[in-house]
Amino acid sequence: MAHFSLQDRLVLVTGAARGLGLGMATEFARRGARLVLWDIDGAALDEAAALLRTDGFRVSTHAVDLTDRHAVNAEAARVLAEVGSVDVLVNNAGVVAGKPLLDLTAAEIERTFGVNTLALFWTTRAFLPKMVERGTGHIVTIASAGGLAGIPRLVDYCASKFAAVGFDEALRTELASLGHPIGTTVVCPVYVDTGMFEGARTRVPWLLPVLRPSVVVRRAVRAVERGHRRVILPRFVYLAFLLRLLPVAWFDRIVGWLGLTRSMDGFTGRT
Repeated sequence: MAHFSLQDRLVLVTGAARGLGLGMATEFARRGARLVLWDIDGAALDEAAALLRTDGFRVSTHAVDLTDRHAVNAEAARVLAEVGSVDVLVNNAGVVAGKPLLDLTAAEIERTFGVNTLALFWTTRAFLPKMVERGTGHIVTIASAGGLAGIPRLVDYCASKFAAVGFDEALRTELASLGHPIGTTVVCPVYVDTGMFEGARTRVPWLLPVLRPSVVVRRAVRAVERGHRRVILPRFVYLAFLLRLLPVAWFDRIVGWLGLTRSMDGFTGRT
């Protein structure tokens, strides 16, 4: 696939006030992109934008509740009218409750799927038509290694990320079958040290480390430039595809030996 230059491209990042979202926005800007930042936390978003502007980056912000499709459509229309068509859409926003299924409230489950899954549909449906019309664009889905293997205390989260992986795969094949030259990338990291999964650990950190945000950011942005369809970090996680060929009991034992079934025991998270 041809190199996708980010110079003067308009990149919209959801969940951009902190963590991976802010990191990716910064990396895109360093490569010449113009930024549109979305987040539900307007105050934190303004702080992030001010920080980016001190470095001379071109930034606009919109406080948006991604679970509200009407709000997404309204803000998307404003973006298209004020700053133009989006070249790269980064669906990064995510939430985690970190509780056993029976301890979750109905509102927490709905919030997980509203942000982690349904928002992918609302944002993509809002910006994809212009990409198709112009014959260019790229959609990034920040999923998770939890979308490849289920983990205790993450039943809602893993289910939402399995859906995100499926969303990317089906969208990729659909765009290709319709002849639309729109790129897609799904990013599936293990735990990332942004505070969101504070306290989560694996038993074998040399195989499954808690990742530095900068590592995920660089790989994700580079994947957009190079047209890579999938980013899985660390590479050891690719074994998940092979492990699924084993009997379920063997799969569960290996996951347990890696410490994944106890990896959320110390979870405290970030509000």
